[in-house]
Amino acid sequence: MLQNVRLGPEVFENRGDAAFMLRDIEAAGHSVGDMLCEALRSVRSHLGMDVAFVAEMVQGLRVFRHVSGRDDPPPICVGGSDPLSDSYCQRVVDGRLPQLIPDTSKLPEAVALPITAILGIGSYIGVPIRFSDGRLYGTFCCFSSKPDGTLNERDLDTLRLFADFAGRLLETQASEQREQEERLARINGVLSEQAYNVVYQPIFNVLRNSVVGYEALARFSGEPQRTPDLWFDEAEQVGLQCELEMALVKEALKGLGNIRADCYLSINVSPETILAGAVGTVLQGQPLDRLMLEVTEHASVRDYDQIAEALAPMRAKGLLLAVDDAGAGYASFRHILKLRPDVIKLDGSLIRNIDSNRDCRALASALIRFGQETECKIVAECVETEAELAILRELQVSKAQGYLLGCPLPLGGGQMI
Repeated sequence: MLQNVRLGPEVFENRGDAAFMLRDIEAAGHSVGDMLCEALRSVRSHLGMDVAFVAEMVQGLRVFRHVSGRDDPPPICVGGSDPLSDSYCQRVVDGRLPQLIPDTSKLPEAVALPITAILGIGSYIGVPIRFSDGRLYGTFCCFSSKPDGTLNERDLDTLRLFADFAGRLLETQASEQREQEERLARINGVLSEQAYNVVYQPIFNVLRNSVVGYEALARFSGEPQRTPDLWFDEAEQVGLQCELEMALVKEALKGLGNIRADCYLSINVSPETILAGAVGTVLQGQPLDRLMLEVTEHASVRDYDQIAEALAPMRAKGLLLAVDDAGAGYASFRHILKLRPDVIKLDGSLIRNIDSNRDCRALASALIRFGQETECKIVAECVETEAELAILRELQVSKAQGYLLGCPLPLGGGQMI
């Protein structure tokens, strides 16, 4: 039963009352299925019918998608189907049966249908459900084992209102499902076609003016053209975040042999991927003392203890852990406190205009001081101007990366960098 929906035995007396009730159902914020089930229960109760259902017409079948019955279980079930040619629904849609039948025994066309006897239909009321472009989805129907001479046009008008409501919900659901299928196809396409590559951005010791490491950054060639974070967001939405991240990690590790032995390689992973156990599998046999994991998640982590436990064996063998985008949001501070990283990477939003923005400078200074007190190394990201670099040196930040220092580039020809 839905909560926070004001319904009772006399739910509505007119179309206005029904509309008000439907607004309450929609405002409750429940799933499409829950809202449709509550709408069916309400209209069934109001009309005194035994069964109410929403059926979809698909490939010659009437498929029952949502059902509310007076009895438990009802005579029809969700997911059940029967031929459209044998149904009231098809005849209501094409006009061979009226939408309102108070007494089926008085209508030869209804009596002749086997389903009338099978379900014991004594009275029936049903209307089409259509989407906004006019496409037919199916029907919104009620029936009872007993004839009911009180059913009238006002009841039919109310049922049409419910059918409009159901149509809006189902159209939204269908649209969301279609979009989800498109997302899934895009990510599967990227994975199967390997429509990605990795570029490597140098991380400098700005005091010695020497490269100490490289961050592996993902690039995608699939359509639509968009930034990597949007590809990873979409992969998360379709449950393929771990697969996509690990594909990029494997790709990034191919470049490790072309990086000088005194430099490390930094790769990005989400907490979810760490918890899935995939990171340990992919990094097995790799020189962990030359690798650093950057935790990229902006949202809160559900279990820091599990992450620490998963990473402990690898960190014991030299794997470094960095918290990325520090200062970009509340979650990054929790990451720092809970994960106890080796490296804190200052987000570009702090570095950008740090020479002219007092607030950014103050927050960056606080994080730098925190790093000094906890023996965390600090890396400043997205350094793009000499003025920004000068301030970072003033703040005693020794390591930085950004377009001022070096652009992300692929490794080619077996060159050592």
